[in-house]
Amino acid sequence: MTTTTGATGRRAVPTLDARPVTGGVVAALGTVYLVWGSTYLAIKYTVTALPPLLAMGGRFLVAGVLLLAAVVLLRGPGVLRMTRSQAATAAVCGLLLLLGGNGMVAVAEQDVDSGLAALLIASTPLWVVALRALLRDRPSPVTVAGLVLGLVGVGLLLAPGIGGPGRLGPLLLVCLAAALWAGGTVLATRRPLPADPFVTTVVEMLAGGAAMVVVGSLAGEWGRLEPAAVPASSWIALAYLVVAGSLVAYSAYVWLLARAPVSLTTTYAYVNPVVAVALGALFLGEPLTTDVLVGGGIIVAAVALVISSRGGPRRRRPGRVRGRTATTGAVVGTGQDRTT
Repeated sequence: MTTTTGATGRRAVPTLDARPVTGGVVAALGTVYLVWGSTYLAIKYTVTALPPLLAMGGRFLVAGVLLLAAVVLLRGPGVLRMTRSQAATAAVCGLLLLLGGNGMVAVAEQDVDSGLAALLIASTPLWVVALRALLRDRPSPVTVAGLVLGLVGVGLLLAPGIGGPGRLGPLLLVCLAAALWAGGTVLATRRPLPADPFVTTVVEMLAGGAAMVVVGSLAGEWGRLEPAAVPASSWIALAYLVVAGSLVAYSAYVWLLARAPVSLTTTYAYVNPVVAVALGALFLGEPLTTDVLVGGGIIVAAVALVISSRGGPRRRRPGRVRGRTATTGAVVGTGQDRTT
């Protein structure tokens, strides 16, 4: 592991990108790549027979309760201590990330291919840059170039030729989801959150999940729910989202943040959409049109450019948590809490 020696002769703390790439890191990174990349396919299977907001709300409520139990069991109830400000910030982030982000994706995937939704959501780091610029966080010229390039890719995916004009509305809904996810990401970097990232995620899951159930109920989704008519594939996909997507992959990601080079960990932001497109084509026969391949390729390249241009992680301010792209989850290299 590389270290530096200062003028006093004392050994400095190794940089985050000097951390070794062990077998555990490779396994955890592969888990994040595959599982988070496959969540879009799982959402597609889920919403074919289950109401989207009720299904995703139930997913995060169950995952939140399970994670809460695990955190209390392993670390004791004292880990749940937080100020009202910290709890409020985590709850609002949960509304933006889960209700606004994940919930809108689930609604849109009733009409949009899972791979196409993943490519549009991959633009989230670009919206993060745009929001931070509005808040006077001046981006570098390379970051601006990546933002412009990514918007070109989004424009190609929104072109009326993709699936016909009737699909433009659901596609715009996915773009709104990405923007709301970005809003939750930026908020998480500017307001105090609980010190423990797992506790933050518990609050986000419970707040976002409850909000989705409420909104789904107001939208009349209970009237569409017929459990006896739901195929096994939808139930299996929902269980996969709870266990693999919300618990296993997120735990692997948090572990990576503490032990792997940040530049390596953040590569999930542009690997996940590629995995999602491949799985959608393989399992659902989703078309790989020229517009999808070119537009998606541009977005992935733009995200890679933006992430690489930001260099190493900035010094954390006291009382604030480290920024994930998700995202799910998001918390991450892009600053978002990835829970997709």
